Amino acid sequence: MQLCPHLNFSGQCEAAFKFYEQCLGGKVVTMLPYAVTPLADQMPSQWRNKIIHATLMVGDKTLMGCDVPPERYEEPKGISITLGIKDPAEAERIFNALAGNGKVSMPLQQTFWAARFGMLVDQFGIPWMINCEQAA
Repeated sequence: MQLCPHLNFSGQCEAAFKFYEQCLGGKVVTMLPYAVTPLADQMPSQWRNKIIHATLMVGDKTLMGCDVPPERYEEPKGISITLGIKDPAEAERIFNALAGNGKVSMPLQQTFWAARFGMLVDQFGIPWMINCEQAA
């Protein structure tokens, strides 16, 4: 079994996944617009180039997402995408990149369990937690 987060966007999926590809050092392997699917004729013309399915690979981990029509979109609540990062400098780099044009809810800092831990909502409305555990 593979557990894979799937993110919904209100029209910014392509931009978000290109941003995550840069921030996380991953590779976008799928970016499928509605226009090339059987749903194309059911979508308003301004939505045909929006994304029905995107896949980002970061190492052996998968993140998926899509654009959902405005009447179906809901802001993420009660969840975060958590990144476990071993190197404090890399944790800081990724945190700062994801925080750009977003909102930091807890600055990246040392805690009783982590060398670095912080929380933010990125510019696309996705909540993230960055956790860099202390060395043993």
